[in-house]
Amino acid sequence: MNKSKPAPPDIWLVIPILALLAIGMVMVYSAGSVLGFRNYGDSFYFVKRQLLFAALGLAAMFFMANLDYRVLKRLAKPALILCFILLVIVLIPGIGVVRGGARSWLGISSFGIQPSEFMKMGMILFLAKWLSREDYDITTFTKGLLPPLALIGSAFGLIMMQPDLGTGTVMTGAALMMVFTAGARMKHLSLLGAAGAAGFAGLVAAAPYRLQRITAFLDPWSDPLGAGYQIIQSLYAIGPGGLGGLGLGMSRQKYSYVPEPQTDFIFSILAEELGFIGGIAVLILFLILIWRGMRVAMSLPDRFGSYLAVGIVCMVAVQVVINIGVVIGLMPVTGITLPLISYGGSSLTLMLTALGILLNLSRYAR
Repeated sequence: MNKSKPAPPDIWLVIPILALLAIGMVMVYSAGSVLGFRNYGDSFYFVKRQLLFAALGLAAMFFMANLDYRVLKRLAKPALILCFILLVIVLIPGIGVVRGGARSWLGISSFGIQPSEFMKMGMILFLAKWLSREDYDITTFTKGLLPPLALIGSAFGLIMMQPDLGTGTVMTGAALMMVFTAGARMKHLSLLGAAGAAGFAGLVAAAPYRLQRITAFLDPWSDPLGAGYQIIQSLYAIGPGGLGGLGLGMSRQKYSYVPEPQTDFIFSILAEELGFIGGIAVLILFLILIWRGMRVAMSLPDRFGSYLAVGIVCMVAVQVVINIGVVIGLMPVTGITLPLISYGGSSLTLMLTALGILLNLSRYAR
């Protein structure tokens, strides 16, 4: 490890992070103003809370960007244990708070945290430490690949008991990309992929609402007022946006047509108001963030830092792909936010904290 003073963070990571956060603030106000006024008598309700969470997240990002990231290696195991404890506690009736049909919150009244959001980062941190061990050989199945997969599966199972398929999928996707990067054999991953697909089909079949989402994805017009409603209304928002959009604040679909316009479907409101140009601009910013993040991962002098960077970048990438895929009708509906753009306290604060770690890692990249 280079002991000299680290360089400043990669400016090409800083720019898209701050730009996306600024766009998110504007869109949270625009998309959530109607719902905020209707439910709370305050058009600024959501954006004021988002500003608070952003301030906390930026403070955490600044702290993480200036902390020696090697300290995190020592904290990986206790952090993961704490995340598992929180995932168990949230399932206890009377302690875990039910919102949107899922017992996935801890807190009082409208203030709360989602332990599943913490688990995403906790799992990435622990796997980075585990996979970077000098005596670890992931090419073997029983002693190499199976232990991390069992750990990932345990966390996914607890998250699904809430249930929260979206967050569980993001955590699992990022973790599996780390395992693949570490050198797992394709034969093993293919066999496990087939088993995972069968298990996923079982999860879908076990819950009627998930099966309805699949059928609505294939043909939303088969149930336009039920399971297909969200996709149809999202497409109704995106279509009229055209090339340049209807204008900032001029969305029609945020008037109680698109469900949760300030969270899961905020990109559809963005596309309606800012058009194809605005949507592409946001996607380019995400691509720059992912590109520079992977460049950092490939340039770090130690494996722990490389795997940590891969996990953070893949967490962002998987979440972006799922959210936008749902909004434009390419994926079944899952409750997942768009990083840095959507309204959400735990998701925004944890994402900025994770990106602070990535900025830290960029200071040591060659």
